Amino acid sequence: MTDVVMPQMGESIVEGTLTRWLKKKGDTVQRDEPLFEISTDKVDSEIPAPAAGVLSEILVEEGATVKINTVVARITESGAAAAAPPAPVVEKVVAAPAAAPAATPVAAPVPVMAAPVQAESAGPLSPLVRRMARENNLDLSKIQGTGAGGRITKTDVEGFLGSRGAIAIPAPVQMVAPVARGEAPKSRVEPMSTMRQKIAEHMVFSQRTSAFVTTVHKVDMTKIARLRAKVKDNFQAQYGFGLTYLSFIARATADALRAFPILNSSIDGTNVIYHGDVNIGIAVALDGGNGLIVPVIRNADEKNVVGLQRSIVDLAARARSKQLKPDDVQGGTFSITNFGSFGSIFATPVINQPQVAILGAGSVEKVPVVIDDAIAIRSMMYLSLTFDHRLIDGALADQFCQRVKAVLEGWSEQL
Repeated sequence: MTDVVMPQMGESIVEGTLTRWLKKKGDTVQRDEPLFEISTDKVDSEIPAPAAGVLSEILVEEGATVKINTVVARITESGAAAAAPPAPVVEKVVAAPAAAPAATPVAAPVPVMAAPVQAESAGPLSPLVRRMARENNLDLSKIQGTGAGGRITKTDVEGFLGSRGAIAIPAPVQMVAPVARGEAPKSRVEPMSTMRQKIAEHMVFSQRTSAFVTTVHKVDMTKIARLRAKVKDNFQAQYGFGLTYLSFIARATADALRAFPILNSSIDGTNVIYHGDVNIGIAVALDGGNGLIVPVIRNADEKNVVGLQRSIVDLAARARSKQLKPDDVQGGTFSITNFGSFGSIFATPVINQPQVAILGAGSVEKVPVVIDDAIAIRSMMYLSLTFDHRLIDGALADQFCQRVKAVLEGWSEQL
């Protein structure tokens, strides 16, 4: 028997939400075959089976949020052994909660506004389902559960809400006046996705933890822009992926992190942990505005531009197809967010805890610049460094940015 556990998808992650089972109890699974999906503030990912065999037990239902290393299922590597012992145990565990409503006097309808009480009387529910029921004032007795033993899952709640055409909200909220002559639709309310909830929690936690300061520097990217324009077609043909400014920025950042190791550290109480490896997280926006993931390029200081670009393309593709592994989002020591890819000039990014700084890269644009009392057209970019003032002072942060700027403006490396 092999235990399947909730993996840790990042060093600051202590729990995850199991959003969907990709296999049913009794199904045969192969090692590394996708088994279930999870969602955290760092990643929304498919988790592979740790062994081949039969999925003999499912211990955590869809929509449940559990601590890392919690056993969520068991795989019996021998099909014969899986058929007997585990089944009665699971049936007993699931049957008891299913029978509870019958033994509890709930024949009379319960008022809609008593959602928390209904949630308790409906059997064991995940925290997410309880919250959705409470926030939408749902009568859970009207929802048909499709989970084990008739348990109500997140999918059941979403399906119920969708069948009604809109989420139930109190009457005062529904009374939203149209913008013009009744043409505009009324307001609607949708529950956040699990990933969005976790991102929200992590961002608020970061704001509470660090003393945020942001410094902004202008960088002349003309030399790199000309080099990129010259080689990008051959680069695409040779390597099979494009050449972006982000790989140059990552290379310059790795150089600066070696020169200023305090920005490659984290705080542990009153101690400073200086990390030996330079592991740069790259923020990846998921398609359709469905969240943000920060997979990690390990030993980024040991890679050239080609190696960094290959890593960026690979991690971004796997992030958007839910193919990231737990190791891909752990161990980051510094992060970069490339908001310039969406046309933003500059922004003030939030630190990715437990790191102490994050670098933001704006769009590269041709603008008139004064050089030696003459006006010239240059490809310029803003870099914004958000840092934790508990550990890093402004002068040091500016020196770090100047190092990144110097590498980019005086680019002399081979790709």
